[in-house]
Amino acid sequence: MDEHYRPHDVEKTAQSYWSEYQVFAVTEDPSKEKYYCLAMFPYPSGKLHMGHVRNYTIGDVISRFQRMCGKNVLQPMGWDAFGLPAENAAIKHQVPPAKWTYENITYMRQQLKRLGFGYDWDRELATCRPEYYRWEQWLFTRLFAKGLAYKKTSPVNWCPEDQTVLANEQVENGCCWRCGTTVERREIPQWFMKITDYAEELLAELDRLEGWPEQVRAMQRNWIGKSRGVEIEFGVAGRTQGLKVFTTRPDTLFGVSYMAVAPEHPLALEAAARNPALADFIEECKTMAVNEAAIETMEKRGVDTGLRALHPFTGVEVPIWSANFVLMGYGEGAVMAVPAHDQRDYEFARKYGLPIKQVIHPRDESPVGLDQQAFTEKGILQASGSFDGMTSEQAFEAIADSLAQDKRGQVRINYRLRDWGVSRQRYWGAPIPIINCPSCGAVPVPDNELPVRLPEDVAFEGVGSPIKKMPEFYQTSCPRCGAAAERETDTFDTFMESSWYYARFCSYDQDRGMLDERANYWLPVDQYVGGIEHAVLHLLYARFFHKLMRDAGLVQTNEPFANLLTQGMVLKDGAKMSKSKGNTVDPQALVDEYGADTARLFMMFTSPPEQSLDWSDSGVEGAFRFLKRLWRLVHEHVHPAQQAGTDADMQAIREMRRLLHECIRSVTVDYQRRFTYNTAIAKVMELINALYKFQDVSSTGRAVMQEALQAVVLMLAPIVPHVAHALWQALGNTGAVVDASWPVVDESALARERIELVVQVNGKLRGRIEVAVDAPTSTIEALALAEENVQRHIVDKSVKKVIVVPGKLVNVVVG
Repeated sequence: MDEHYRPHDVEKTAQSYWSEYQVFAVTEDPSKEKYYCLAMFPYPSGKLHMGHVRNYTIGDVISRFQRMCGKNVLQPMGWDAFGLPAENAAIKHQVPPAKWTYENITYMRQQLKRLGFGYDWDRELATCRPEYYRWEQWLFTRLFAKGLAYKKTSPVNWCPEDQTVLANEQVENGCCWRCGTTVERREIPQWFMKITDYAEELLAELDRLEGWPEQVRAMQRNWIGKSRGVEIEFGVAGRTQGLKVFTTRPDTLFGVSYMAVAPEHPLALEAAARNPALADFIEECKTMAVNEAAIETMEKRGVDTGLRALHPFTGVEVPIWSANFVLMGYGEGAVMAVPAHDQRDYEFARKYGLPIKQVIHPRDESPVGLDQQAFTEKGILQASGSFDGMTSEQAFEAIADSLAQDKRGQVRINYRLRDWGVSRQRYWGAPIPIINCPSCGAVPVPDNELPVRLPEDVAFEGVGSPIKKMPEFYQTSCPRCGAAAERETDTFDTFMESSWYYARFCSYDQDRGMLDERANYWLPVDQYVGGIEHAVLHLLYARFFHKLMRDAGLVQTNEPFANLLTQGMVLKDGAKMSKSKGNTVDPQALVDEYGADTARLFMMFTSPPEQSLDWSDSGVEGAFRFLKRLWRLVHEHVHPAQQAGTDADMQAIREMRRLLHECIRSVTVDYQRRFTYNTAIAKVMELINALYKFQDVSSTGRAVMQEALQAVVLMLAPIVPHVAHALWQALGNTGAVVDASWPVVDESALARERIELVVQVNGKLRGRIEVAVDAPTSTIEALALAEENVQRHIVDKSVKKVIVVPGKLVNVVVG
């Protein structure tokens, strides 16, 4: 064994062993409990960043621990390879996105291997490969046939910089989530998937995902947004067709003072033909974002259409305005406005001088001033006809019943969730497998013509998609009638690829189907690791996609991920690492200087996985010193300076074994239940400190040191696998530590002969005593009263009582 710890030599040796013996390649084994651990796969941007290192280290530690517990562990890796950055890089460097992407994958794969992650590389996939996206194209054609995928013209969020449509979830504070450009509203044909058909199931099953953080479940509940309300039909003066609205507050119905419709609403468009101001307003709204977050923050504006609605109970006319805060894609594109009891309606009414009529009053009859804000609480109805005096809750049911009897309304369940817009006007994505025929309309590409391959050797001239300018790509014939037709030139939203990759890892080499029976062996993923920023994007879409695959007979489970761990960010100087802030640390440079195990140890020791990690150069150096200290301790044991002695200190030996097995017990809990690797490492460090002080060199003492060092190596092996590989061999073990079992607690070693008790005087800590485990109460009381510091606090006082709590403390009560 080398006297000095040389990380690069150690790591090269371990990695060569893992590669030569295919240590992490795995197959299905019904005789063993399976464990599927997956960290969210990366976008191949060119280089790993510290967030990647932390994420993948956490996943690898979990995987290696579960392997040591005897489970059949699958930990794969792949590449979320489609997306805008590749196009932007192509424009900047004048290189096709495919070439840029594949080169990045090659480099980043080597970085991952250098960090010692135990992946089954045989299963590696890249979502930009036709053999991968072929199967999502295949599934899409099935969904199209079932009506779960459809095309319609709709207002969309348009990013003028990236020249593409954004899902609502991809608009942040009115701007594109990728480039920060202000988002506009446009009307274009779009492909959608009916996630709304699964809204109730997606919501209900959140309660069963007990292994998910409550924060993530709450975010999904809010995004799905289930609400019980009433659909009400208002008449429209001079027309037979009414105007429908949905409200969760029918108790405020008698406070309606105006109606608001979306700029694209048929009533607004009709009125605009004879109202130039309204026509100009509608035109302005075409450049407005269509997501709720942007609408919340924008200035609320509107124009009176000149049309009048008729109140369903009183028949009173109320004006119909066109307003920029109403979205056509939500409900009927119309809302009833109650300024006295809704803050948005209140601000709009104040701005345009519309009536504010209070119909809800506080239950305690306290006065309410409406000169500054709306009264939005529930309460008691007034000025509401026959419903006066009812509570808001009573009025909900009574008003709903009355409207239903008159066929002017009905109770409905509504969801905030909208269908997923999956088409993008970009090049670097999977082609949508549809052929547009002038006679037959949209026709799915036949199975024998899949995949529809994306041309990879393309030239970029600027914004927009090159395949829209490639007749050799889009010109084709209709599969149904044979006439000339055109391929769809939109590509899938890249969240399509990341919504099912976890399943494809199970059937990675199946070329005759999307999945096979192996998926049912491995799924669901037992532990998923990734950032909380994906709570209502990737994680919701993946749950939806899993249910689509279930209903297509491809998988048997209802959910894709049984347990979810959301790791915190990596910070430096209190801020998230980013190139723009100039506070990044290059993982490659760290590994080059200190080795992969130091990087892994630092990541796991600095904070628990769920919390943010604050970068510290001194912390990295401390991790490196610890590994050198561990190496030196093993070296001193393997190459002792003196011969074994004959006199064994049995008390010291028993104490050492007790410390060892208490450490094993505690560290096992940290790994198994809590994922608190920082405390696990701290406990091993304390044990190593004790081992340095353990000086018994008798044959029995050396046997205990051997037992302890082997346990230390095993407990650290998931975190620092390279140094553990070397030290395991140095300690004389046959076989590799990666195949060794997790250490087992020897319960007999935990027995104590003596224990320490706290001594209090009137409840305040005044001293400590050591007693035999089986010491009688009288002996404990005598020792407690005789303790030097306790004596100082009871002198000249009357001892009224001595309370002994066995195994814990003694409390002396004095007067």
